[in-house]
Amino acid sequence: MPDRHDLVLVSNRLPVDFTPDDTGAPGWSTSPGGLVAALQPIAQAANGVWVGWPGVADLALDPFVHEGVQLVPVSLTSTEIADYYEGFANATLWPLCHDLIAAPVFRREWWHTYSEVNRRFAEASAELAAPGATVWVHDYHLMLVPRMLRELRPDLRIGYFHHIPFPELGIFSQLPWRRQVLEGLLGCDVVGFQRGSDARNVLRAVRRLLHLPTQGALIEVPAGDGRRNVLARSVPISIDVDEFARLAQDPAVIARATAIRAELGQPTRLLLGVDRLDYTKGIGHRLAAFGELLAEHRLAAGECVLVQVASPSRECVDSYRQLRDEIELAVGRINGDQSTLGHQPVVYLHQHIDRAELVALYFAADVLLVTALRDGMNLIAKEYVASRSGVDGVLVLSEFAGAGDELRQAIKVNPHDLDALKQAIVDAVEMPRVEQTRRMRALRRTVRQHDVRHWADTFLGAVQARALRPGFDAISPSLGSALRTLVRAPRVLIALDFDGTLAGFHVDPDQVQMNARSRTAITRLSALTETPIALISGRGLENLRRAARVPTDVLLSGSHGAEGWLGSGESAAELSDTEASGLDALVELLEAEAAAHAGAWVEPKPVGAVFHVRRMSRAAAAAALTAARDRVGATFPHLVARSGRAIVEFSLRADTKGTAIDRLRDAIGGARVLFIGDDVSDEDGFAALRRGDVGVKVGDGPTLARHRVATIDDVASVLDLVAAERARLVSAKLDS
Repeated sequence: MPDRHDLVLVSNRLPVDFTPDDTGAPGWSTSPGGLVAALQPIAQAANGVWVGWPGVADLALDPFVHEGVQLVPVSLTSTEIADYYEGFANATLWPLCHDLIAAPVFRREWWHTYSEVNRRFAEASAELAAPGATVWVHDYHLMLVPRMLRELRPDLRIGYFHHIPFPELGIFSQLPWRRQVLEGLLGCDVVGFQRGSDARNVLRAVRRLLHLPTQGALIEVPAGDGRRNVLARSVPISIDVDEFARLAQDPAVIARATAIRAELGQPTRLLLGVDRLDYTKGIGHRLAAFGELLAEHRLAAGECVLVQVASPSRECVDSYRQLRDEIELAVGRINGDQSTLGHQPVVYLHQHIDRAELVALYFAADVLLVTALRDGMNLIAKEYVASRSGVDGVLVLSEFAGAGDELRQAIKVNPHDLDALKQAIVDAVEMPRVEQTRRMRALRRTVRQHDVRHWADTFLGAVQARALRPGFDAISPSLGSALRTLVRAPRVLIALDFDGTLAGFHVDPDQVQMNARSRTAITRLSALTETPIALISGRGLENLRRAARVPTDVLLSGSHGAEGWLGSGESAAELSDTEASGLDALVELLEAEAAAHAGAWVEPKPVGAVFHVRRMSRAAAAAALTAARDRVGATFPHLVARSGRAIVEFSLRADTKGTAIDRLRDAIGGARVLFIGDDVSDEDGFAALRRGDVGVKVGDGPTLARHRVATIDDVASVLDLVAAERARLVSAKLDS
């Protein structure tokens, strides 16, 4: 019986390439590509297992470990590779999903092999999954696996992520096995896509082709004597931002970037394209536009260089061999027309580039051209942004790449429109440095906030939420791993928001009650050595103490850190005479504004006041909040305003939950911090976290937190886990 795992990743390829040594003994190197770069850190963090083909035909291998990840190879024969991979996956599904840029081929023998290979992947995954485990299936090669897994192991939580576009109904309907493919996907709890349009295409397909009802993003699927719901949603993939940022700051990489520009003759502008050699990537369109710009002298042939990296891909497929010939002919034609003895305008690299060299290219390039004709995401665009530590550079990005939905500060272009593509390249080359910096800062914020951990936690959290299992199932594998690492620190500070995190909301804040399980866990944690616990709230200190009713050794920070109870003395918010009169005037002004909006009310606080609209309709509430902000801003422009759920809070002090965490950390002599919060004001707390700390956001919405849970019940599960693990470690230390 093989070892069982709580997280099983399943993809066509393992994240390694076979590199035998001189004796023929097997060796392995990490594979290039976005999927590997995205999933490997998740597998490492969650102690998961990865199932896939090792990349060599007729090679039977035992499971092995590579870079901290357990890998389980699935053997494929050369015939299976030809029919399943090169045939059905890449000559049928790939062009079908990419808007018929090439004509799909429909062969029954390919379909039968595809089904058989999918069955083998499903059986291997079922054997490795622990009871109730999460199995995450990836991409179009394995679209039948979810249903097969559901039949083999109905106890599993199953997610499928579709990394490429999903075609609209008229195109998808051409597939002879369309029903079987859709039924395969509906074995999942969650089907994930790069773009909302892809999810909508699936919802329409199941309504029209399977005649299943949908409600919003949910699909009702027959299950035994009843029904279950499958969620189809957009969860855009991302990258390990920290890894690319680290490499971009490596002196060796920076030196290599300098050397690259020197080797290219110190061009005034270095343009870069990085793609897999595929007809969907628009490499030919890019070369045509660049060649015309040189011929028209809109770009100077002696000053601009385009470096085009085209990684080898599917070289056994005729259409890909033909594409390579076409690209190399285009490169040769441009260089033949425009080169001089000392300058070559296009440098073409048909080879795999390791990550450090790739980041050096990103660092050296002034402009990145992503001109895909159709692309699920295109992680190259995000890698470039993450590598631009100098906060300049320009991204030209196709409208038809999923990255375009997120990276809104890029120059967007329709690559089919050659004139528009040429103008976009000129605009990028001529963009002033100030404008480059403005755009790149915004792009970097987006990529950092939505990195690979955010992607994984969002997707896995959705899978676990759909499974509707109680208790620890609310905790994603990466969050569970982070918590188990955190609790091993010598001292751990547990810092918690109150409203929306430990307690639900109520129209009357005095009526809220803390989650019973969270209260029990807090009591357990407060009794442990070297494990201080603190509540950090926008409520005034006395109001927080009255509402929470926690043990007296729990630390308290009220009024966003302006007041505090640190166990030995109380830090009250002492106002100067000027502040006190200003507070009275603020409350009076807000009460006058509340009187003009039925349902609005004012809550005075020790260093400010809150304008509440929770009792109002959405439209009326929005109007009232805007009016309150405008009126206070005009009269008291120096006040700090904080938005939250159905409130706006005005404060005389600039204290935040971030400064509260810093003070608590200093007061207890340094500690690793777990901070959990749900609202806008909690983002200041997440921003104050340091390396080794753990931030957890409750609910939806943008956040700086690395992890996320759905509800206050899930917060209780987190605290249960922390209390149990910390108690076990403290007990073991005492026993020793």
